[in-house]
Amino acid sequence: MRDEATTVDIGPVNLEGEGDIDRPADARGGPVAPAAGATSIVGGGDGRVSSEGPRPHVRVIHGLRRPANWLQLIRFTIVGASGYLVNLAIYYVEVHQLGIEYRVAAAVAWMLAALNNFVWNRHWTFSARDGQIHVQALRFLLVSLVALGFNLIVLTALVEGAGVEKFAAQAIALAASTPLNFLGNKLWSFRADLYSDPSPPQEN
Repeated sequence: MRDEATTVDIGPVNLEGEGDIDRPADARGGPVAPAAGATSIVGGGDGRVSSEGPRPHVRVIHGLRRPANWLQLIRFTIVGASGYLVNLAIYYVEVHQLGIEYRVAAAVAWMLAALNNFVWNRHWTFSARDGQIHVQALRFLLVSLVALGFNLIVLTALVEGAGVEKFAAQAIALAASTPLNFLGNKLWSFRADLYSDPSPPQEN
């Protein structure tokens, strides 16, 4: 006899996307909630059971197999290069022309460059123009702040600890923080599930 209370429906794992599971939809187009007592099983290739989807490292491994992700990385690098030039140009003016303290100058330059990067990454790199911009912007800001913190740690260590010239130290610190910035935005800020309004259509 089939026990309906313990039956588990496992949808196919979408290895071409972000590792999400395709779930059946109800009559209104929204996702069907799992039955009471059911367990959501996600196959990540390591035999583990999870109710929250594949672990981040599994998603990264799956993502490396997609040529589209490498194209995104190339675009992200191009956008990052433009932000890199914006950052260094503003930083140079602040430090050498305006005499602003170098860590404050780095923070201001970073945030202005981040604004440049957000616009280009949203509209070009990740093609997320249809996403919820307020959610994307907030997540992008948080990722940028984490990357900025890492950037300042590296910058301070190079200037105060290693005696590297301030401009050269900022260039190195920016390069060091770029991978962290890309992964945060790829896997969180511009995730595919933020590309559209998740609310189901209203019934007539």
